[in-house]
Amino acid sequence: MINALQARLYRFARRMLTRPRIDLPLAAGLFVLACVGLATLYSAGDASLALVGGQAARFVMGTVLLLLVSRIPPTVLRSWTPWLYAGSTLLLVVVAVLGEGRGSIRWLDLGVMRFQPSELLKLTMPMMVAWYLHPRQLPPSWKDMAVVGVMIAIPAGLIAEQPDLGTAVLVTAAGAFALFLSGVAWWRIGLLLAAVGGMIPVAWHFLHQYQRDRVLTLLDPESDPLGNGWHIIQSQIAVGSGGVFGKGWQHSTQSRLEFLPEHTTDFIFAVFSEEFGLVGVLALLALYAFIIGRCLWIAMEARDTYSRLLAGAIGMSFFVYVFVNGGMIAGMLPVVGVPLPLVSYGGTSAVSLLTGFGVLMSIHANRKMHD
Repeated sequence: MINALQARLYRFARRMLTRPRIDLPLAAGLFVLACVGLATLYSAGDASLALVGGQAARFVMGTVLLLLVSRIPPTVLRSWTPWLYAGSTLLLVVVAVLGEGRGSIRWLDLGVMRFQPSELLKLTMPMMVAWYLHPRQLPPSWKDMAVVGVMIAIPAGLIAEQPDLGTAVLVTAAGAFALFLSGVAWWRIGLLLAAVGGMIPVAWHFLHQYQRDRVLTLLDPESDPLGNGWHIIQSQIAVGSGGVFGKGWQHSTQSRLEFLPEHTTDFIFAVFSEEFGLVGVLALLALYAFIIGRCLWIAMEARDTYSRLLAGAIGMSFFVYVFVNGGMIAGMLPVVGVPLPLVSYGGTSAVSLLTGFGVLMSIHANRKMHD
């Protein structure tokens, strides 16, 4: 029995190594981005090999999961989707009861590692929306849109209650993109956006005081330069001081002199901007654009509705991560704690992102064979 299991695992590992089901352009883009992330983290972390080693280990773990998930056909993923969604949502309830964290309850301590279940919803949310819309006539009716809204609202509300407004927004966006790609008419999208806009004054009263302060600080950072405005002001100084060509790798003064807070996580883009300047920022954004474009190409080539909606939602969600983090460090959006994907230090985020790209690899491997 044991020998048979070992032989099966050996054959599976051999197939993965000899016939990996990956999209080479997307894999190359992710590899370059991971290398840029490690180099930036080394500089932002004051040449800490322990920090870089920890992040590299998470990249390896995420890559293994990417390869494993890429072997699972989209039809199997679709059959697992309701259970994955229910399980990840249930973990949010467990976090509310047994979770831990500083200032917010987001983590589960598994003994050997700490785990942030809300990261799972960035993947299982678009999977669930795509699963629900797959067998139905598209574009969806108001009834189907209402059901999708409930699917999104339940986990997003649990995440916002932790409180983690940034992740709640990303999870909502992931589900909303899957709905948007199903062909919803623009006039319906306009009505939904108007409804969301009308709810903002009501939602304002449910925000925590520190969240309100972040929004108000965005409008006038100089009103509290040593308090709530400190993050935005120092980030803008770092970005501006980089100029066109930057100060050079490991020459970021804002992070090394401890002016820039969270310089290895949420504000690592500011460190990158200071060291590599406008030219470096444009090159990094071009790399992100290539990865996002490749995701959308895979979505267009997908075999079925589930795969098309899921691949497109993953790609557009990746865009939102970059847009929100970039807007945050430039002082255009409130500070919401959204990391720069595959560059900011963070274990669960990196692993979940790479797992999501494993889903894209699977969709690519099972695409329509008309080319």
